[in-house]
Amino acid sequence: MATDYYAVLGVSRESNPDEIKRAYRQLARKYHPDVSKEVDAEDRFKGINEAYEVLSDPEKRSMYDRFGTVPSNGMGGMGNYGGFRDPFDIFAEVFGNLGGFGDFGRGRSGPRRGNDVRVSVTLAFEEAAKGVEREIEVKRMDTCPACNGSGAEPGTKSDRCNECNGSGQVRRVQQTLFGSFVNITTCPKCNGTGSIIRTPCHKCEGTGKVYTHRRIRVKVPAGVDDGVSIRLAGE
Repeated sequence: MATDYYAVLGVSRESNPDEIKRAYRQLARKYHPDVSKEVDAEDRFKGINEAYEVLSDPEKRSMYDRFGTVPSNGMGGMGNYGGFRDPFDIFAEVFGNLGGFGDFGRGRSGPRRGNDVRVSVTLAFEEAAKGVEREIEVKRMDTCPACNGSGAEPGTKSDRCNECNGSGQVRRVQQTLFGSFVNITTCPKCNGTGSIIRTPCHKCEGTGKVYTHRRIRVKVPAGVDDGVSIRLAGE
């Protein structure tokens, strides 16, 4: 049976383009694999995008309304998803990089979360009971001051990787008995950074990060017990 795209988006056949787009935005946010915990989230996300691909295009919608289906050939802009474009490309068009979702399945833009640094502190009984402020020293990775995190020697710049076109990931389509599968892997040429550094920074050796020692003052609240953790956001 042909898919009822109107039912997939939860809209009527009389819905205007704004109503269709609004319904799509709500469902795409809900079932985006980066957010949803449901086991079939990615399949539902692709189905939602397939419905929007058709109903947001006047020509495809007209054909679908008349014949109940849209052929997978003869339509421009179609990729390896059952004759339709990559659903994550559609999502990116509508949302941009909002909330970090627009680049799902691609090299992530922006800084990645660093590793946690744990410091153990021993308190006297009175300090634990009344609360205290302590200064701790941590060794952590910080942005290289010489290259400002670029990894390139000052006065030089990095080049966009021509293997992944700056995305940090490469896609390869594999044809199998079950159809086409897209395999997404870290770019082997730039190691996922999206850029090639010709002249690495002398201080950080091209990593953009250096170890530093920092002293931070921490307020320990009254009444803490053994094993209690205090998280310092951003530190």
